[in-house]
Amino acid sequence: MSELVVDPVRTSRARRQFLGLPWLLHRDDPHWIPPLRLNQRLLAGFTAPWWMGGRRHPFYDNAEVQPFLATRRGQPCGRIAAIVNHAHNRKYNERRGFFGFFESVDDADVARQLLDAAASWLRSREMDVMRGPTNPSMNYECGLLIAGFDRPPFFMMTYNPPFYARFMDAYGMEKAQDLFAYWGHVEMLSSLDSKLAFICDAARERFNISVRPLNTRQFTAEVEMFLDVYNRSFDGMWGFVPLSKSETHSMAHLLRHLIAPELTIVAEADGQVIGCLFGILDFNHRIKQIDGRLSPSGIYKLLRNLRAIHRVRMLSTNVIPAYQRWGVALVMLGALVPKVLEWGIEEAEFSWVTETNDLSRKSLEKGGAKLTNTYRIYDLPLSAR
Repeated sequence: MSELVVDPVRTSRARRQFLGLPWLLHRDDPHWIPPLRLNQRLLAGFTAPWWMGGRRHPFYDNAEVQPFLATRRGQPCGRIAAIVNHAHNRKYNERRGFFGFFESVDDADVARQLLDAAASWLRSREMDVMRGPTNPSMNYECGLLIAGFDRPPFFMMTYNPPFYARFMDAYGMEKAQDLFAYWGHVEMLSSLDSKLAFICDAARERFNISVRPLNTRQFTAEVEMFLDVYNRSFDGMWGFVPLSKSETHSMAHLLRHLIAPELTIVAEADGQVIGCLFGILDFNHRIKQIDGRLSPSGIYKLLRNLRAIHRVRMLSTNVIPAYQRWGVALVMLGALVPKVLEWGIEEAEFSWVTETNDLSRKSLEKGGAKLTNTYRIYDLPLSAR
């Protein structure tokens, strides 16, 4: 048996090894949070268990994927998935492939052969450039952590050892974009500039803005509303590809019982929805306790006494283009503050924000939020390998 082998994942045993590798590599890292096992399985392109209908994640209605597993003497030591996102390539008129779900032992040869395997597979599908990591796209967990290794990640944010960045640099990867995470503490609210309150009041008056929480009694309609605002507001953002309706409903199915309506805000102008703010509790401490298993007892432990969770990730703040730069996002944040205080939230992360999104970055920094984590998206011309 050869020393190191990288093979496509084609058997159920290889699939189990692919999915289980993060536990093998990171279980002793105090900052690592295990993924939700079923969610990882679906996002990596494998089908659901037969008792759930055996379906694939709807992202793959419009994409192709090939997972690879590295083994040494038969023992798994690395993984990667090569992805062709047809929706991205149609939107940008590109032939860009992606890689994701990258994990490796601290061995440059393992990392190189994994990246070689992904690049070769993408080249065989006539892709010109490889971008990543995306797991499996920028609408899900993405980016390689390159700064901020001193704390566990917030919910649905990536985490990896520092040496992964060294692998990317050695392979010739170039930075395509950095994504930032900002942190804030409730004590910072008292120091907010009074000018922000003036901007909020002016925006409310100009557009006759009213705000309300998510209406859980009309959950499906609210999800569709959020999809519309999300896709319209991010249309010009770097690398953005709209979520399909089936993807949105799949995500909503996962998050439905995790969403606290009190931490959501919908902004309306004369009865028309113009913005949405979506905060989600940081479940990562509980996910670690249940080891990512959504068994009946795991679900109970995850969802019991939500008021005991005092960290929130501000997942998305979206305003449709016609109302951007008029302070609507500040109106929504202002409406959220008393709810945050009532809940007992102590910490919040605003993530992620692209480095080119000057408006959002300056607004957060003006409000006192601190840049804590940096995640990098890499590009590599496939002709270079």
